[in-house]
Amino acid sequence: MSIRQLPDTLINQIAAGEVVERPASVVKELVENALDAGATRIEIDLEEGGVRLIRIRDDGGGIAADELPLAVSRHATSKIASIDDLESVATLGFRGEALPSVASVSRFRLASRRQEADHGAELRIDGGKVGAVAPHAHPPGTTVEVRDLFFNVPARRKFLRAERTELSHIEEWLRTLALARPDVELRVSHNGKPTRRWKGEGGLADGGMLSDLRLHEALGEDFARNALRVEHAGAGMRLHGWIAQPSYNRASADQQYLYVNGRSVRDRNVAHAIRQAYSDVLFHGRHPAFVLFLELDPRGVDVNVHPAKHEVRFRESRLVHDFVYRSLQAALAETRAGSVAATAPTMASSHASPWSQAPQQQAIGLRVADAPAAYAALYAGHDVAMAHSPMPAQVMAEDDHGGMPPLGFAIAQLHGIYILAENADGLIVVDMHAAHERIGYEKLKAAHDGAGLRTQPLLVPAGMAVSEREADVAEREAETLAQLGFDVQRSGPQSLLLRSVPALLAHGDVEALLRDVLTDLREHGSTRRIAETRDALLATMACHGAVRAHRRLTVPEMNALLREMEATERSGQCNHGRPTWTRFSLAEIDRWFLRGR
Repeated sequence: MSIRQLPDTLINQIAAGEVVERPASVVKELVENALDAGATRIEIDLEEGGVRLIRIRDDGGGIAADELPLAVSRHATSKIASIDDLESVATLGFRGEALPSVASVSRFRLASRRQEADHGAELRIDGGKVGAVAPHAHPPGTTVEVRDLFFNVPARRKFLRAERTELSHIEEWLRTLALARPDVELRVSHNGKPTRRWKGEGGLADGGMLSDLRLHEALGEDFARNALRVEHAGAGMRLHGWIAQPSYNRASADQQYLYVNGRSVRDRNVAHAIRQAYSDVLFHGRHPAFVLFLELDPRGVDVNVHPAKHEVRFRESRLVHDFVYRSLQAALAETRAGSVAATAPTMASSHASPWSQAPQQQAIGLRVADAPAAYAALYAGHDVAMAHSPMPAQVMAEDDHGGMPPLGFAIAQLHGIYILAENADGLIVVDMHAAHERIGYEKLKAAHDGAGLRTQPLLVPAGMAVSEREADVAEREAETLAQLGFDVQRSGPQSLLLRSVPALLAHGDVEALLRDVLTDLREHGSTRRIAETRDALLATMACHGAVRAHRRLTVPEMNALLREMEATERSGQCNHGRPTWTRFSLAEIDRWFLRGR
């Protein structure tokens, strides 16, 4: 078969296969064009889940009558003009494919009017056949009407789902947009009935932060009540938004919203950083919830790697990963039991309880009958300096700090498992084993992070057969491996000689661990595999060293544990992600007994 040029209509339909997956894709492309045009109010009218009709009206800048045919031609755009523009894209759309692609697989109408024009104009396209521009009465702004999507591509149309399913995809994308643009009013109707209105808030106040109201509207009261506000800048980047405290988690990743320079994207690099930040506090098999906005120099991110612009590529992906990870890790570290940050959507760094910010060296240690033995077992053999726990005569008193501490004061122990305490708001219930487990775990991590990983020389150096690529990585990253506790030398093109290993991991399968570390170093330039393995071991040790259930504690001993919880990072969850405490307000307890009714 000879080579020939494809007709424009077929080219557009091929492009539509990449850009237009379903009605939600059309809504996305058209609404993003409206936003790029400066719209502050957008109306979305739908019929039959968008398959029968999608009509988008906006109050943006509009399109001049003589530019309407150009707007529906391939690779025509007002948003970029040079390679420099492409390398620093700040708009949502820029490829110039959306309108011609959509018009090639639908009955399409484009009407618009510039603010300074006396009247508007209209252009109709039927399955890729372009009509003539005609005068049309129209307010300033643009209307795009898409009817009978895929009417001329039956193979594509048969893959569309039920009306309710297609509508749900549109609604989810609009929720994604509403979280990113609280300054824009969105009105949605389906089959002639209004279904949703997102009220515009007149601008992005507070440095571009999403408002409490829009957060509540989009994700519900439970998320808003359990959200922690994040605001961190550094290394030329800014991360802000909301993350849910670990006790609010999901069975799926259905409440995860990430925006890069205002664009909703999926990125495995950032997703991995977020999972790592939550790894120490989230129950296994559960997913965190978040709405996060990452801002950086547009030249540092390539948005032109996916036809539908769902993905991006960072020029310094490792720097971005570490920035996100450390920002969220610091925010989650403030989820101390009883702190304001752990229970209300306020900024952790500026609104944490003064009790939770007490210096660690002043924290009150748990004092039980076998405390010396418990702590000795917990820290034995790991070069950790031990401090003597203060006696219960030394427990903090209410008057010492001018008010009741967040977790209050112990009043009883329930079945040798739970501590019951009274605070200013009502009743606090603490799982004493889970709480003490977290306290011991954090102390072990801090001690080892400060002293570094000790190495243990092997009695007989172990030879390892590896691939040539693995041997190259080991030779290149010898200094990094030494910092992790491995003394490794290359002994041949495909062999290594292992002389020492991290002392904590000496009893495990160190050769398999070293292979995993080399893989991480090759793929990411650094590794968290050692830290994760070490943390798992420390968590096991902390669990065995924690005070066991069914131990009878005195009231001073229980109060000592409460004070430790308030001073310990991440003490809202145990090492396995289970909650360590909960509260019942006095008003809630009154409702149990119908008081005041």
